Amino acid sequence: MRIDDEIQSSKFENNYHKAIINLSYTYGWVNNLSRGLFEQNNITLQQFNILRILRGQYPKPATVNLLKERMVDKMSDASRIVDRLVQKGMVSRCTNTKDRRAVDIRISEQGLEILAKMDQEFKIKDLLKDNLTEEEAAQLSDLLDKLRG
Repeated sequence: MRIDDEIQSSKFENNYHKAIINLSYTYGWVNNLSRGLFEQNNITLQQFNILRILRGQYPKPATVNLLKERMVDKMSDASRIVDRLVQKGMVSRCTNTKDRRAVDIRISEQGLEILAKMDQEFKIKDLLKDNLTEEEAAQLSDLLDKLRG
């Protein structure tokens, strides 16, 4: 559906303004579609993002700084999110053997199991495949890359 119809307005300053409104609206739309899956597994989008980063690092540990650099939402408090994941048993935290000031963070078996379960329940492509071809999805991704410079 067109953004004009979704927000019941067509009063945009120009196409740049319309594109930003559309991008923000679509971000919310995607979040709302995926929120149920996260709630069902008792995690947030930011916790999911950290678990995915840690799974990509596995079996090597990560630091909070590495997590901050790689997170999708740069405004998130990675330390606090890691604390919550530790409480849930999804990650472990220990002192780095080479640098005692650094803390190593690793995904636990429970964290790996949650991600494996979510991988089966939810395929990212299922959000888009009804409305976009694979080529259109690639084009959209390229345009978003171009937007960020």
